[in-house]
Amino acid sequence: MTHPLIIESMSRPAFYPHDPDSVDLIQTHISFIFIVGDLVYKVKKAVDFGFLDFTSLEKRRFYVNEELRLNRRFSPDVYLRVLPISEVNGTLRLGDSSHIVEYALEMKRISEDHMLYKLLDRGTVTENDMRKVGRHLARVYASIPSDEKARAFGTLDIIAKNVIENFDQTRKYIGGPVAATVFAILETWSTAFMADHRALFDNRIAEGRIKDCHGDLHLQHICMKDDTISVFDCIEFNERFRFGDVASDVAFLSMDFDYNGKGNLGNAFVDAYGEASGDNTLSRVLTFYKVYRALVRAKVTSFMLDDTAIDESTRTDAFRKAQKYYDLAYSYVTHEN
Repeated sequence: MTHPLIIESMSRPAFYPHDPDSVDLIQTHISFIFIVGDLVYKVKKAVDFGFLDFTSLEKRRFYVNEELRLNRRFSPDVYLRVLPISEVNGTLRLGDSSHIVEYALEMKRISEDHMLYKLLDRGTVTENDMRKVGRHLARVYASIPSDEKARAFGTLDIIAKNVIENFDQTRKYIGGPVAATVFAILETWSTAFMADHRALFDNRIAEGRIKDCHGDLHLQHICMKDDTISVFDCIEFNERFRFGDVASDVAFLSMDFDYNGKGNLGNAFVDAYGEASGDNTLSRVLTFYKVYRALVRAKVTSFMLDDTAIDESTRTDAFRKAQKYYDLAYSYVTHEN
């Protein structure tokens, strides 16, 4: 279990050596996030959701170090170090290794006002901005090898497992946010695409396009301030969600722009990435992965409908968002050139 003194201790300014004025706590379903002036400290909760398991100290140590290692590929100036937390005479101490009870990831604080989704809301994102992001990510992915371990995730068996899992886990929402006819068309199209394009998927492996990617590349995970592009929060807790075709990451961000009615920005990003990376077959798999990514978001949002603790307003909003993701996936299939 999470140490009972973590929240109390890490919420006090005196806990930190740089003596901040205040500490703000944000909780997600898997982390405690303490905002401390210009720094952020992230501690993993002792939870097990099946697809992730942080229940032991050793597992949390492993995954917090993985989070540091993996995210440094995208934003080396943001992800700083992992610090131990020890209990000494009933008091928790940051950076002490004498009796470790927890680990914290130390990061630079990223400007919330410069998150890509915030910039999009203000209407200040340009196609040139997105071309910069495309070129930036092309450089990052070029530095990541397509080794034997990664290539295994590009096989059609693994891809099909992920796609089929999506449909199996969302079938119960037919008649809710997704109509039976829409669901059937999406499932038939996705399975047919895989069956008809085996050689294409094999070619993506041969081209070195299967890598240890980001896995969660969307508007909320990119920050643009001046000439600095920071990409953060890649998936560290489940390799199957992160390893795969770089096209799946590219498709995720492109799909997110489509969802927000800014397809031109997504197109600028994709075009710049494709040109900078020399990925000549990206366009042939992009729609497939955009459908897949839209359905992943539809699934995650649909899961909220099963939560009896949420209020009716939140449930209505989740229903609407899930329906919009299903409809977006359907539009990719029915309007494909």
